[in-house]
Amino acid sequence: MGYNTEKDEPLTPAGRMFLQPEMNTIITCAIGLKNPIDIGAIRSEVKASVMLKQPRFTSLLVRDSNGREHWRSTQINVDRHLVIRPEPVTEDPSVSPEDAVNEYLADLSVSCPLSTDKPLWEIHLLMAHNCIVLRVHHALGDGISLMSMFLSCCRRADDPAQTPTIGGLGTSSSTAASGEERRRRRRSLWTLLNVVWYTLVYAVEFCLRSMWLKDKKTAVSGGAGVELWPRKLETAKFVLDDMKIVKKAVVGATINDVLFGVVSSGLSKYLSIRSSPEALPEGRKMTGLSMVNLRPQPGLQDMTKLMDEKSKTRFGNQFGMLLLPVYYHKNESDPLQFVRRAKQMIDKKKLSLEALFSYKIGDFVMSNFGPKLACKLNYRIVCNTTFTISNVIGPKEEITAVGNPVTYLRANSTSLPHAITMHMVSYAGKADMQILVAKDIIPDSQLLAKCFEDALLEMKEFAVASEKGVK
Repeated sequence: MGYNTEKDEPLTPAGRMFLQPEMNTIITCAIGLKNPIDIGAIRSEVKASVMLKQPRFTSLLVRDSNGREHWRSTQINVDRHLVIRPEPVTEDPSVSPEDAVNEYLADLSVSCPLSTDKPLWEIHLLMAHNCIVLRVHHALGDGISLMSMFLSCCRRADDPAQTPTIGGLGTSSSTAASGEERRRRRRSLWTLLNVVWYTLVYAVEFCLRSMWLKDKKTAVSGGAGVELWPRKLETAKFVLDDMKIVKKAVVGATINDVLFGVVSSGLSKYLSIRSSPEALPEGRKMTGLSMVNLRPQPGLQDMTKLMDEKSKTRFGNQFGMLLLPVYYHKNESDPLQFVRRAKQMIDKKKLSLEALFSYKIGDFVMSNFGPKLACKLNYRIVCNTTFTISNVIGPKEEITAVGNPVTYLRANSTSLPHAITMHMVSYAGKADMQILVAKDIIPDSQLLAKCFEDALLEMKEFAVASEKGVK
């Protein structure tokens, strides 16, 4: 349906679900800047940006007499969307600037909903920390839409006349294959049978997860109500070249395979410290929940296509969910085994239509039974799994925002019933993973972040040593 400025626009089924109290989700992006923030320049840039040309960013959330949600166009006062913090987040000199920003973001993840008397977005300017925090309600769009929109407002540091390269950069936890890859695979009868089989198996598991099938409890398990618990945010820092070395060492692997292998190894390391051998047997399964971009083109999108009403690559929420299991292994002599197991599992997921099934079944339940049931089923899926993970591959080159060099790009969201949520964004050869934890369940979040960092370094060292041994 096209946008009509004279009438209210109904919310999409996904948008309605994200507004339910149990799943009320806000996406947060932290942009670190090299130089002090110019408030006037930020204000002017926002007024002129593509953001205010996207109808959802200039519309109020309203409800009709039946309680159904709609978007209603309104006039924008940019100053109402700017939250300016001139003072440091904390006065404690022992807290680093990075930890102070993470502390601020962790507090936002639990206790600060967006006001509905204005469009559902705001920009926090942490003046003392040279950091811009963009908060956007998930009802407006998914991570791919929002990152594509943000980058359309930026410029390359080495060529200010050019916008960042966004085509084909990667996917959001992209285990989904491109349309061309799928067409090639379907030419094979055997592959087609695998597609049918894996889709059936994973669809059944997905349905069972929405009812009673649940991960067994570990030291990182959450559950109903945990979304309201106090949070701590840590950053695990990776070097993309290290991930590429590991990727090269495992035939056919992708960066996502490496990332998931790192998560599997890191969780095993952490649980080995936190749990007794009797309480945590070898091979204990922990299931991750991952969001998959369903647009025809993988990765970040061209904003002209996202803004085109006739394009299949539309702005908004266009993703499915995958259930991605990892297994606890205490003593693994070959750390690359974590990547090989991840690749084997993700390859099967690529063959299936699980992500599309989850999208279609969610849309069906929302459209026919309403948001309360759809939200309840999604909430149970989260409660019955162990963690959330996403990955957005950002620009390869350094960029500027309002003429100010960007030092980092990081993303997280409001808390879920999971005790651990991980969002990785890469930028200019680095990859930062924001780890949001319920601190009463995971009190030593710095240790958890270090376990992930150590996992990648061990894999890299093993891969380098193995290559030298072969040579």
